[in-house]
Amino acid sequence: MEIVVPEEFKHLYVKSVERPVVKIPDPVLRKIAAEVTGLTKKTNFLIDEMMRIMRKANGVGLAAPQVGISQRLFVMAPLDFRPTALINPKIIKAEGEQIGQEGCLSIPGLYGDVKRYDYIEVEAMDRKGRELIFELEGMPARVAQHEIDHLDGVLFIDKVNLATLHWEDPELHSRDED
Repeated sequence: MEIVVPEEFKHLYVKSVERPVVKIPDPVLRKIAAEVTGLTKKTNFLIDEMMRIMRKANGVGLAAPQVGISQRLFVMAPLDFRPTALINPKIIKAEGEQIGQEGCLSIPGLYGDVKRYDYIEVEAMDRKGRELIFELEGMPARVAQHEIDHLDGVLFIDKVNLATLHWEDPELHSRDED
């Protein structure tokens, strides 16, 4: 889907120190990210930097491709959820259904309803290299699915109910975007 950014939102698409998140149509957002093959100091630095960027942007999730790094890694911190990094995540179980509004730090100002699983189990490594299974429900499940999509080169606009797609000031939506 081709997105035409309205004039009043174009300033949100200028990459800067203040807005370091990669925006559409950058090709890194459409690439399938590579597996993380080993945890290093550089990986931990990337995780810390992604957490900082996510918080500063008032997001609830951020995938490595959104900072220009094509690796299978994301961070998430929805409300009432401990900030967490998931490395090489794979959904191993999914149940139920939820429909909710999503936005994306890589497509600021655009929102719409997306259907997701309500409950998922995600197998992933944590930042210490431990293989864990994360059981996620509701909003944390939505955020994880959105971020895993990023790792596969899929954006929320690929799954959105087009009838619900709309532009809105992102300041009104703090803490519900990835």
